[in-house]
Amino acid sequence: MKPSFTIIPYEDQHQPDFKALNLEWLDLHNLTEQRDLDVLNDPRKHILDEGGFIFLAVDNGKVIGSSAIMKEHKGVYELAKMAVAVDYRGQGLSKPLIEICIQKARELGAEKIELFSSTKLQTALKLYERYGFQHVPLQDSPFETADVKMVLKLE
Repeated sequence: MKPSFTIIPYEDQHQPDFKALNLEWLDLHNLTEQRDLDVLNDPRKHILDEGGFIFLAVDNGKVIGSSAIMKEHKGVYELAKMAVAVDYRGQGLSKPLIEICIQKARELGAEKIELFSSTKLQTALKLYERYGFQHVPLQDSPFETADVKMVLKLE
């Protein structure tokens, strides 16, 4: 049975659920780094106050998915913190989460969206490719565990 979820903007009271959901995903793949912890401990400071946005998928009041765009610099955002709760994976929840981030970036006049990932996450990489993200050389990665960089041009 597909979940009946809604996508809502992040509010500060969601921080514990946002953190737990993302750590579950990162820890499962041994990808948790200090930069992740900094962002997850204070998403307002590291994402929202910097001009970014966080979206949450909620099913009956329970946070079951997340996605975010973080402002890198003028015209460039990073797709970040894409996570879906274990019990909800494989049900198409990642599609509306990525779509709302792409739509928001377009509304903000972004020229491109970047993301950093890992070859361990083949399902995620295939999702990004379906949305038009292209592999580019990995440079200036903020993550030690990232071995993939992808870019979606919005022009």
